[in-house]
Amino acid sequence: MSDSPVLFSASLISSEIANSLPDGFTIRPLERGDYAKGFFDCLRVLTWVGDVDEAQFTERYDEMVEAKNTYYFVVIEHEGRIAGTGALVVEKKFIHGRGNCGHIEEISIIKEHQGRGLGLKMIQALDSVAVNVGCYKNILNCGPQNEPFYVKCGYHNSGIEMSRYFEAERDAYHRG
Repeated sequence: MSDSPVLFSASLISSEIANSLPDGFTIRPLERGDYAKGFFDCLRVLTWVGDVDEAQFTERYDEMVEAKNTYYFVVIEHEGRIAGTGALVVEKKFIHGRGNCGHIEEISIIKEHQGRGLGLKMIQALDSVAVNVGCYKNILNCGPQNEPFYVKCGYHNSGIEMSRYFEAERDAYHRG
C-alpha cells in the first residue's frame, strides 16, 4: 500500500472475525490500489456501477479519506483479487446524546465465493467496526429476498424503506 492514505485503521476490524475467515482469505479496509484487484467486478454482482475508470475511483476514494470517521469500506481479498466488499457509513446524529448511527451498504460477494460464509463475516466485521467507532446501532435496507440472510446476521425488520429518486426512471438493476 506504500504511502497512499488509508481509509481507516485495520485495527477497527475484529481480529476474531479476521482470523475466522477460510484459509487464503483476508479482510481489510479498502485500499487505493483495489481498483486493479477487481473491486468493481465485485460490486457488479450487487448492482450497476456505471463506467468508472481508475482515476474516478481514486478521486472518490480520496474524498472518502478526507471525510474522516465517516466511510468504512471493507474488502475480502483472495489470491490478489477482491472477493467481497461492504461498507459502513457513519451518520452523526443530534438524538441519542449526539450518537452515531451506522448504515450498512453495498454488501457484495463474488459469485464463485458465495455460500462460504463470507457475507456473514463481512457483516460481522462491519458490526465490529461500528462498535469500535461508537455507533449505537446499525441499520440497512434490503429486498425481501435478502431478509433471511440479514436475520441470520442478527438484524431484524424494523420498518419500511422509502425512497425518492431524482434521476430518470430505470430498471431495478440500474436503479440500485
